[in-house]
Amino acid sequence: MLITFSFPTARKHYEARHCSSAILAVVLFLLSTPVYAQPLRLLIFGDSLSSGFDLPEGAAFPNVLSRRLRADGYGDVMVFNGSEAGDTTADALQRLPLALQYGADLVIVEFGGNDMLNQTDTRTIYANLDQIITICKAQGARVILAGMAALPKFGSAYKGAFDAIYPALAARHKISLYPFFLRGVFGDRRLMLSDGEHPNVFGVQRIVAGILPMVEKNLELIRRHYSVARGSR
Repeated sequence: MLITFSFPTARKHYEARHCSSAILAVVLFLLSTPVYAQPLRLLIFGDSLSSGFDLPEGAAFPNVLSRRLRADGYGDVMVFNGSEAGDTTADALQRLPLALQYGADLVIVEFGGNDMLNQTDTRTIYANLDQIITICKAQGARVILAGMAALPKFGSAYKGAFDAIYPALAARHKISLYPFFLRGVFGDRRLMLSDGEHPNVFGVQRIVAGILPMVEKNLELIRRHYSVARGSR
């Protein structure tokens, strides 16, 4: 099940009914779930690479991931599309509390590309992502960090410092790292939009196929945790 909601601070403005519809969908899902079952909440928290920028309806990363999970037997997983095009890590940190409003068992954090294009100080990017991960974990969520890679045009020093952010954070927080969100997609014109920066429909499918095993592994660990917690009562 996919839940899409919008943010008051976002650059695009949506009508309030979208948020109301999301809340209603959550309530209806929970009411229809057996009391003994533990629905899992997966939050996709990123920028235009995961928000579905310039893609047909239903072709965004959260949509495709939700369908793949359902096909693999994870029909109890609620996927929340909390991504917003244009966001930097600073923007993400500001709206994180709202993104976590329904709670989350697993969060895929996908940010940094816009910071890189703005040549933001890598220490600032690290600090923002560090806070985002810390807050998610404090809420009881597991985190998958989706890495990015700096473009060579910004120089080897910046690229080296930027690329090192993600493995360093994954090691510090002991979380799963998907090394490069656009792995196998970036640079392939068959899988990218004409702007050369965002994945097309086929590119999204490739991304989902790549990250899916890591997502399912984390969901299984969460299920096991809940099962043990129920058994100890």
